[in-house]
Amino acid sequence: MSSGSSPSPVDMGLEDVVVSTSSICTIDGHKGTLSYRGYDIADIGRNVSFEEVAYLLWYGELPNRAQLAELEQRLRTECAIPAEIFAMMKLFPRDAEPMSVLRSTVSALALYDPTANDRSHDAGIEHAIRLTVRMGGLVANWARISQGLEPVQAANDLTIAGNFLYMLRGARPDADETHALDVALTMQAEHEFNASTFAARVTVATLSDMYSGATSAIGALKGPLHGGANEQVMRMLQSIGEPSHAEQYVKDAIGRHERLMGFGHRVYKVEDPRATVLRPLAKQLGERTGRTAPYDISREIEKAVLKERGLYPNVDFYTASVYHTLNIATELFTPVFAVSRITGWTAHMLEQYEHNRLIRPRAEYTGSAPRTVTPIEKR
Repeated sequence: MSSGSSPSPVDMGLEDVVVSTSSICTIDGHKGTLSYRGYDIADIGRNVSFEEVAYLLWYGELPNRAQLAELEQRLRTECAIPAEIFAMMKLFPRDAEPMSVLRSTVSALALYDPTANDRSHDAGIEHAIRLTVRMGGLVANWARISQGLEPVQAANDLTIAGNFLYMLRGARPDADETHALDVALTMQAEHEFNASTFAARVTVATLSDMYSGATSAIGALKGPLHGGANEQVMRMLQSIGEPSHAEQYVKDAIGRHERLMGFGHRVYKVEDPRATVLRPLAKQLGERTGRTAPYDISREIEKAVLKERGLYPNVDFYTASVYHTLNIATELFTPVFAVSRITGWTAHMLEQYEHNRLIRPRAEYTGSAPRTVTPIEKR
């Protein structure tokens, strides 16, 4: 702070610091609850589609049938990715990180939106729709292009979850697979002022455009302390190999003072409520496909970690099993997180525009005391 002012408390990482108000989401880390616009996440997971969640986050209420049909029509109208974006992707190195590709292509989408700099509410909703419906196509088609395959545009009769699997595989998914991914996307759609959401709000608080805000959010999610945990969970499951090896793996990892990915959370002091929803989903999906190993290993790890460390799983732990069982490559797990979270990011950007104030925090100065410059010939 400036010279002569009283020192103020410093909360490194802004932990538990309230920086603004929001009507989008609320979390109680001690009770283990998460609500979108007042609706409990378990209730949403049982009864609400990802498209309905998008409407809820953007408009504040769940849609009726007519409102949902209108949104679905608008999503279908905006789902096509410009051919120039695919042409650009084909120039990227085939081994480029998927999150780096996503960051670059989302930024490039702004170049093909003539209203990108329109900050009106109606234009903001259109930007949210375009970003949300195209994000999955960017991720799925990079997976194709990186393997030398031709990109596939979205089908106009599939949901966002269904279209992601369709574009990824080039074949239509079944209803159970679509439902499983839809629930997983719903669980990750929004989570208050996490690092990527805050990055998006900081960006648009300068009155920059929503594509820039989404690009900032992706950049924040790319960091391993925010995104990427579900990828590490999957690698842990693969290294364990068998459910019977899980307990010893956990003990050995603790003995080496290694962090166990997918456990504990900055906010939740009990089990992450999203993990509670995803656990039975992972089990059902594994049993239906005959690929039960990821879930079985996960359950044994969970028991061992609770016994040895008293830690509960977070959302990343069971999304790993779900995504793997859906044949989604591990390196795509974090980009799929973005396919979901774009709904929350855009809702927060709309809210920031509506009640905007430039976000400009201060820092407590810990550098040198006041001093004078010595001329360079005397240094």
